[in-house]
Amino acid sequence: MKNWLAITITLLVTCGWQAAQAAGDPVAGKEKSSQCAACHGVDGNSVNPEWPKLAGQHADYLVKQLSYFEAGERENVTMKPMASVLDAQGREDVAAYYASQKVKVGAADPELVDLGEHIYRAGNQVSGVAPCMGCHGPNGAGNPAALYPALRGQHARYIENQLHGFAEGKRANENAKKMMQIIASRMTNKEIRAVASYIQGLH
Repeated sequence: MKNWLAITITLLVTCGWQAAQAAGDPVAGKEKSSQCAACHGVDGNSVNPEWPKLAGQHADYLVKQLSYFEAGERENVTMKPMASVLDAQGREDVAAYYASQKVKVGAADPELVDLGEHIYRAGNQVSGVAPCMGCHGPNGAGNPAALYPALRGQHARYIENQLHGFAEGKRANENAKKMMQIIASRMTNKEIRAVASYIQGLH
């Protein structure tokens, strides 16, 4: 109980709601994003649930992730070469373009909504899982100033994969002292599946 409360308070205190300013040019970014469209869609709304939707994501967060892929700090055999062909301005431009697009929200599984909503909004005090909305916001808008990504409408499959990656230590977390690894490792498979489904329909 004390650990859960401490994590929750930390998340709420550290997550401000300030807007970050993108340095990129979305018009130039649209042209430069042509190589990304095959997986992520022309407007950033990918069709394959294994690949993330980029539409509406915070520009600074996207820039940071591209730099991690290029440096190998976030491992992905497909993304590393894609990120490497973009220079610093190219990353800013592509990120600005996708940030300017609107995410297409999916639907949550009705059978998982109650549990998913509970985990997202209240967490699990018994196991020490903090509520997701502490950093990602009540409607999944995220926190651009703290580089916490928007989650609303994201593919459930992608969210599941990332949570399992955090839980298993396969994905590193750059913010909040490995907070995502800690939280995900305390979640059951059912909780992960439920909250991922809930996020898919969140807006």
